[in-house]
Amino acid sequence: MIPFSPPRIDQLIIDEVIDTLKSGWITTGPKTKLFEKKLTAYGGHKATLCVNSASAGLELVLRWFGVKEGDEVIIPAYTYAATANVVVHCGAKPVFVDINDDFNISIETIKKAITSKTKVIMPVDIGGFPCNYDEINALIKEKEQISLFTPNSTEQQKLGRILILSDAAHSIGGIYKNKKVGSLTDITVYSFHAVKNLTTSEGGAICLNLNEDFDNEEIYKHLNTKSLHGQNKDALAKTQIGNWKYDIVEAGYKCNMTDILASIGLVELNRYDKDMLVKRKHIFDLYAELLSKYKWAQVPEYANDTKSSSFHVFLLRIIGISEQERDAIISEIFKAEVSVNVHFVPLPMMSYYKKLGYKIEDYPKTFDNYSREISLPVYYDLTDENIQTVVKTVANAIDTIIK
Repeated sequence: MIPFSPPRIDQLIIDEVIDTLKSGWITTGPKTKLFEKKLTAYGGHKATLCVNSASAGLELVLRWFGVKEGDEVIIPAYTYAATANVVVHCGAKPVFVDINDDFNISIETIKKAITSKTKVIMPVDIGGFPCNYDEINALIKEKEQISLFTPNSTEQQKLGRILILSDAAHSIGGIYKNKKVGSLTDITVYSFHAVKNLTTSEGGAICLNLNEDFDNEEIYKHLNTKSLHGQNKDALAKTQIGNWKYDIVEAGYKCNMTDILASIGLVELNRYDKDMLVKRKHIFDLYAELLSKYKWAQVPEYANDTKSSSFHVFLLRIIGISEQERDAIISEIFKAEVSVNVHFVPLPMMSYYKKLGYKIEDYPKTFDNYSREISLPVYYDLTDENIQTVVKTVANAIDTIIK
């Protein structure tokens, strides 16, 4: 059986976790703080707060910015549920828009969707391929968009425009115009979930990169407090002699990262560019080479003159098939003991969002990409022989279903 995306757990990670367990410090502590500093240096942004999931990170930022009932947040219809769910949690309305052929959010559809209620745009780097951030950043700075913006909080008034909150759950290590994901827009959120390139088993990080009108370090402290039930001192700070007393300054949340998780992240980040990304790029390149001989294969774009992916998900599309045929092909592939997936079922097709009135017919490119997409296995221990087996299995399944 070829699995889809098992985590890389080797002796280096085991040793680092054991070191943390033996240290006596397993919650948020010195390793989490070190991981934050190393992530800041890696991404080139201004400050980083580690949390227990990307979902928590996105929601903390929305709440910090004052997003509430009556507000709108623009997101692509093609994404995982977390991107929209956090908007709903804040009482705001997710405004879905269509995507481009590369699976990323369409600038044209963003323009049409902006209203005086729009507070945030959340681009999603699907599969690890960065969105066109220069275009998105320029759009919200146009006079027309600034004049339309209606601030309802101190932070919104200070920014004076729509906030760009990048959902980079797939794309740590991705590059856009020689800059790494994390430093491409106002705020970026990573995911370190078990299936991600860089995992901490569960976890995420908020990458702060706001302009000079903001003190990113102060925002880090504020978000840190918000992530600890509104407690103004974390556990590490309270260990200082005589520093036990703390205050609760708001009704916050509980979503801090622990040192056990951070210890895994420290190992992974240390070898990420020179090892993990090199291996994943090799896998993408070999898939692209082997699939190029098949007329039915639409290989995903994962690098060009301005952008390079983090090589997270290989989004193969089969030309000229229906959704039902795609599903049948996947069933045949699983019969051959090869695991594949689909990224993602569009949110307007999910029961919860359908009940809210969203219709997939309003997002034609989203549905077209989804209906023909099959995600192929990509993980560190995948061998060249495994990759050849995957491609042969996909080809055989297509021959079986499409006659």
